[in-house]
Amino acid sequence: MARENRPRLSTAQGLERLERALVVLIALHSLVVGLFLTFATQWGARFGGFPDPVPLFFPRQAGAFHFVVAGVYLLEYFVYRGVLMLVMTKSIAVVFLGIVTFACPVPWVVPLSGVGDALMGLAVVWVRRRRRLPLAGPGAGGTA
Repeated sequence: MARENRPRLSTAQGLERLERALVVLIALHSLVVGLFLTFATQWGARFGGFPDPVPLFFPRQAGAFHFVVAGVYLLEYFVYRGVLMLVMTKSIAVVFLGIVTFACPVPWVVPLSGVGDALMGLAVVWVRRRRRLPLAGPGAGGTA
């Protein structure tokens, strides 16, 4: 698409494209994190500053969780046109990672993950508000 034909971010079409791109990129991020947690468990733990996890079940279970939320983000957005589950999941992650960061010593990856999750969630909320749509989707009965 030629540059002059692309919708600007100030237009409804531009904001919709931005929101779609954000949701897809955030789901892709969750998928990649899930792959590392599931299939590169020990390497990923050491890279993030953790000692080798024993047992490996729990980090791998976290990987499965990331696969689930990636699918939920895409399903909610493309079927129901909502982002509520994405925003809720990111919010819970930020609270959890923030509490853990301040409650005990943690490797660098924990606060960085909290900041990243906060930025992703805030970006989606900002675009959704600019579009004047509820988080739960335009067809939802609530005003979330």
